[in-house]
Amino acid sequence: MRAMSIRKAHRVDAAQWLPAERIGQMTVDAKTRPWLIGKGLLTLRLRSAYGENFSLKEVDQWTGLLSEPHQAALECDDTAGLFREVEMRCHAQVCVFAQTVMPDSTLCLYPWLAELGDSSLGETLSDLAGVERRPYEYAWLAEGDALAQRALKDAEVKPAGLWARRSRIELRGAPLLVHEVFMPAMGAV
Repeated sequence: MRAMSIRKAHRVDAAQWLPAERIGQMTVDAKTRPWLIGKGLLTLRLRSAYGENFSLKEVDQWTGLLSEPHQAALECDDTAGLFREVEMRCHAQVCVFAQTVMPDSTLCLYPWLAELGDSSLGETLSDLAGVERRPYEYAWLAEGDALAQRALKDAEVKPAGLWARRSRIELRGAPLLVHEVFMPAMGAV
């Protein structure tokens, strides 16, 4: 088992998360838009498009405090949880950075969630009964946003912002919050 560190809650900036029906009013790069709003599991879509040139790797996992925005999005009262971050690579370039927030109450019911490693959360959950995903919400994350900063921490070129989507998932009623941040390489690969 991988050692996990304990951290305080990351600063959460006030990104404005918009419902799917509002994304049409936003200007999104034509190459990124189909990936951002497309249906189906993102990992399966990327595997289908890039075959052997697609990989997924866990890059960080830690326990930390949940901020008020996390609690509101999760619709839970938990004050702590597990944060898991993965990179999805296409042709060795990070095209999507994903962060999953799992409150302690969910981990108590499903401790195996802390053991996913390089496995895809979406593909793992797709094999289980009782999984429901709420509609996606979308946001433009300015470069100063905490999630954008985590996504860009190793990037050589830092754009002014990134498009992201998030969704609340319930595993037999237990909430998870998944953020997917679309990196500049997404429109280029």
